[in-house]
Amino acid sequence: MARRHEMAWEDDVESLRIPASAHTFEGFLHWLESDDFPVSGRIDFLEGGIAADMSPEDVGSHGVVKVALSTALQIVVSEQDRGEVYSDSTQVIHIDTQLSVEPDVVVALWETFESGRLRRVPPAGGDPRRTVAVEGAPDVVVEIVSPSSVQKDTKQLPRAYAAAGIPEFWLVDARGSRLQFQINALEDGGYVPLPAEADGWSTSPALGGRFRLVRHRTRMATWRYVLEHRAD
Repeated sequence: MARRHEMAWEDDVESLRIPASAHTFEGFLHWLESDDFPVSGRIDFLEGGIAADMSPEDVGSHGVVKVALSTALQIVVSEQDRGEVYSDSTQVIHIDTQLSVEPDVVVALWETFESGRLRRVPPAGGDPRRTVAVEGAPDVVVEIVSPSSVQKDTKQLPRAYAAAGIPEFWLVDARGSRLQFQINALEDGGYVPLPAEADGWSTSPALGGRFRLVRHRTRMATWRYVLEHRAD
């Protein structure tokens, strides 16, 4: 059995009330479906324990990046009716590895649903036409590094996503002077960074084509992020 541990960032997490039963995976899923589960913050279950980050999201290095990625990916996926794109309010559950997380962005292709590798989860006792989570291994997950969860974003989540068999993991770090965008492909149970071209373009085996994340200064001296795509 994996060693149980609880990880928390920021003082706000001290006010988080976690039921004793939620420290098991089954108990966590029950808490997740209840009205008592917090509506703010990010609370995941991975590597045998609860990881809670209640710190506010940084708009400049996280929020606007997430919007740019999800918007561009939605266009790419929907143009050929290939699947759906979800943002960070969507829970991804993997039963075999006891994983329950809210990635910043998720891409799920129709063929993955049709193969049974991924399924929609309706609310407990609710309308079966509604979806509150997806269970299985989506095609792509994206994480944007937050100052409050660097270790989780760069180490723990990649391990957990690889164990769950998610084919592709994108990691973005927009906190510093150099924008970092890395596409990683699953190989032999772990992620292998795919090489980028000199001008920043990287190939996505899962989605096809090449992607590049760039940013430009706005008239207010903030950053505007753009995920560019080139079809093969």
